[in-house]
Amino acid sequence: MNETFSTKEKWRQFLVVLLPILISQLALFSMTFFDTIMSGHASPVDLAGVAIGASLWAPVQAGLTGILMAVTPMVAQMIGANRRERVPFTVIQALYVAVAIAVAVIIVGALVLNPVLQLMDLEPTVHQIARDFLHAIAIGIIPLFLYTVIRCFIDALGETRVTMVITLFSLPINVFLNYVLIFGNLGFPRLGGVGAGYASAITYWCILLISLFVVQRVHPFVEYGLFAKLYRISLSAWKELLKLGLPIGFSIFFEVSIFAAVTLFMSEYSTVTIAAHQAAMNFASFIYMVPLSISMALTILVGFEVGANRFRDARQYSYLGIGVAVVLALLFGVMLLVFNEQVAGFYTTDEGVLRLTQHFLMYSILFLISDAVAAPIQGVLRGYKDVTVTFVVALISYWVIGLPLGYALAQLTPLAAFGYWIGLITGLAAGAVFLFGRLLKLQNKMIRLHDSP
Repeated sequence: MNETFSTKEKWRQFLVVLLPILISQLALFSMTFFDTIMSGHASPVDLAGVAIGASLWAPVQAGLTGILMAVTPMVAQMIGANRRERVPFTVIQALYVAVAIAVAVIIVGALVLNPVLQLMDLEPTVHQIARDFLHAIAIGIIPLFLYTVIRCFIDALGETRVTMVITLFSLPINVFLNYVLIFGNLGFPRLGGVGAGYASAITYWCILLISLFVVQRVHPFVEYGLFAKLYRISLSAWKELLKLGLPIGFSIFFEVSIFAAVTLFMSEYSTVTIAAHQAAMNFASFIYMVPLSISMALTILVGFEVGANRFRDARQYSYLGIGVAVVLALLFGVMLLVFNEQVAGFYTTDEGVLRLTQHFLMYSILFLISDAVAAPIQGVLRGYKDVTVTFVVALISYWVIGLPLGYALAQLTPLAAFGYWIGLITGLAAGAVFLFGRLLKLQNKMIRLHDSP
């Protein structure tokens, strides 16, 4: 990355960083996208089982990998401040933390999975598919967390095209494994939705191995000599990482877990309702990759500028990214209105699931607009290493406002399952407003302090 001196240069650098991240996120999320679509074509029961399993795993994965995302602003600010010698030590300590977290997840998951599933009123077949899907995913937890750290290091250097290439290599692997394991093709056993879990786990191992090869062999990563020295575990470094990473992780956990909680509440409805809800939520999450990618790009760019004490440049990148996200959200909303039935048809051929999915998709348009504001602001605040407020906002807007409102609407009004979606939309909108206020206050304060004699 380089210092920029004009709006045109900032546009160019923003796009250079953003576009590979966007392609990477779409490709990485496509694993879940194809898991859902292909499981749905196996049977509605397989789709429902994968929906429950994914809803339990998604908040855990997102929250814990969110902790490791602290590596991005840390390394980006080191690069901006010309303290490159600190980068290898920081990355290696983050890898140690990743292994520790992964092992803890596996142990805790083994103890609590069955009791949690038993608390849910699921059809026996759906229960079994959800359990076996999560057992399969567990095989890939360690490589997924390790890859998260390596990706954050690569991205923090502005080399986002590299992670794009790695992810694009892995996507065909995942689709092929889904094809043979879900449907039992080419002599493999037909595992249904459970096969999607094994396919994703194996793909995570492939991504890790490719990324390790890259940082060891490819310029400019090899110049940092990540594995040239064996660093001892440093509890002080772990503390620094966790001080920044835990609020990030919990913020992401609160956001993702509310969607998972709603899916679990959906278990009181029919399998058709669960399947339709999951299909619509999956598509909304797929589109969310756009503001999420903008958020990740802004963390890198803002972190780089803040590290160099160029706070006005950081502010310019902020509003550039937010503006792009809002415009794209409006375009996606129009497209979803026009092609509603076609989008629902991606997920199922069952007539009942199809019609209900169309209805849910209409609500998802409001998700897109709120996310277009909230997600980029979160990325900007991470670039400033200002993460505590984001954590508090996530807790209040999602769990104090969104979920209770959704539950009340679902239980006390004729909206039923759609009431949960209205609650989620309200929580997302409230979070966007709170975060925007925080951003304005922080940026004005930083610029005022820097400009004062």
